[in-house]
Amino acid sequence: MQNNDTTNQIPLGKQVEYPSQYQPELLFPVARQLKRVEIDIQGQLPFHGTDIWNAYELSWLNAKGKPQVAIAVFEFDCTSTNIIESKSFKLYLNSLNQSRFADWQAVEKTVTNDLSKAAETSVSVRLFKVEEYNLSVPVKEWQGILLDDLDIEINDYQYQPELLKLQSDEVVSESLYSHLLKSNCLITSQPDWASILIEYKGPKIHQESLLKYLISFRNHNEFHEQCVERVFTDIMRYCKPSELTVYARYTRRGGLDINPWRSNVSGKICHNQRHARQ
Repeated sequence: MQNNDTTNQIPLGKQVEYPSQYQPELLFPVARQLKRVEIDIQGQLPFHGTDIWNAYELSWLNAKGKPQVAIAVFEFDCTSTNIIESKSFKLYLNSLNQSRFADWQAVEKTVTNDLSKAAETSVSVRLFKVEEYNLSVPVKEWQGILLDDLDIEINDYQYQPELLKLQSDEVVSESLYSHLLKSNCLITSQPDWASILIEYKGPKIHQESLLKYLISFRNHNEFHEQCVERVFTDIMRYCKPSELTVYARYTRRGGLDINPWRSNVSGKICHNQRHARQ
């Protein structure tokens, strides 16, 4: 188990040598439980879900030295012991650039093995030719109630879960979403931008309070996966829905976007559905 000094060892925000050859040791795992303790997740998880990563800058050399390019989709189950720190992930993918592989299957197998070892779980890896990707992962917007048009006043941009409240005890099923989620990198405080979807069944959530709550993440420093789990547990704590799904689509940085979702709905699956911002 890693301790709280783990983040001091992460290469993010430090000068690093650009890799030119395959280096699986560049992957830097971070234990999920380090931050779950803060939101009182102990033992059995209150949700299931995955972290979907799309990589748009993946290249390697074939057996004859000819460059190949692909778009990759990686899926990490939320039960994995570790997440992968994103800059180390980018450096690892860059280390493939001048490395030769016999075929696409060899690349997929190598990356699958490396990521599974770092995450300590089985990781799904799929490589797409550029012309195949748009067919498999099309751009499509969410359906539901957009919160962003609500006329609200904001005076504080510090994380405030106590903003969450109910409008009534009436049990409803709603899909609410916003493009106004912004959090910051846990290490560098660089901005992370996202759209977020909240689907729930339960007492009616006060929409203005929910939007204010989401905006309160604006100066909050945390990894993407951790923010989504925090939103999930906060809504469960303050609003007590019987069913809840939280899905965030973050914009890409360095050729990678990260899209975590968490749900307590049995059989629920959130598909890799890109937005216009991605």
